[in-house]
Amino acid sequence: MNSPFRVAVINDEIGQDFGHVVDVASREFGMEWIELRGMWNKNILKLDSKEIDEARQILERAKMRVTDIASPVFKVDWPGAPLSKAAERRDTFNADFTFKQQDELLDRSFELAKAFNTDRVRIFDFWRLDDQAPYRAAINDKMREAADKAAKKNIILILENEFACNTATGEEAGRLLSAVKSRNFMVNWDPGNAAMRGENAFPDGYNKLPKDRIGHVHCKDIQKKPDGSGQAWAAMGRGTIDWIGQFRALKQQGYKFATSLETHWRGAATPEESTRQSWAGMKEELQKAGALS
Repeated sequence: MNSPFRVAVINDEIGQDFGHVVDVASREFGMEWIELRGMWNKNILKLDSKEIDEARQILERAKMRVTDIASPVFKVDWPGAPLSKAAERRDTFNADFTFKQQDELLDRSFELAKAFNTDRVRIFDFWRLDDQAPYRAAINDKMREAADKAAKKNIILILENEFACNTATGEEAGRLLSAVKSRNFMVNWDPGNAAMRGENAFPDGYNKLPKDRIGHVHCKDIQKKPDGSGQAWAAMGRGTIDWIGQFRALKQQGYKFATSLETHWRGAATPEESTRQSWAGMKEELQKAGALS
């Protein structure tokens, strides 16, 4: 496919059989890029050397490249802070690590990035606090420390704005990027997560971001629940986010990195079929934006 972006999918949105997933992404979807989060019912950071070798061979046979390591680093509670009263649905994707393990996991994510020939590692900034103000400076310090470590390994950290974490919106991501100025620290812009937190992701949230520090983009959509009780995930092309406008804006700014499908919507019979339908919607939106031919 011809696109200014690295059009990709997060592998375990399709399924856990990595060989089959790569076959679907490459042969059926026509993609040359894939994002790695987990496989064979294991989080990416738990893979052993044999499994890493097998995954690399599968990718090499399909001539697929890796956009980033979608790690769960720092997707844990901030120590000493009161737990949030909000009943967040916490997606852990087979990750059950503790705060004390995070520095070790960060180093492990760098090793995996090298093994899969990518320069990017996705991270978070801890489960969302009801009041992050007393802890924000320390969290920012932790982000700077991680960025410094990444710089020494020539790795770029991409902080995802995650609706269940402390940086959830474009506005919050803009503030974090202002506080952590390292060139090795960028944002994994996720309009779906921003919208789930109540922000008008495009154009409002997007306009709060420094464009030269968008290092990765996740693609999913939302819609109002039928009973009006809130928002739910939607297939790309069936939700309320202006993805055509978003893709067009990214193209105009000269963005060259990943636009990675992270379905989350599970409205079809299986995760694979849900991703297939969401890819159909995303593909059409990319085409309408002039970003895919």
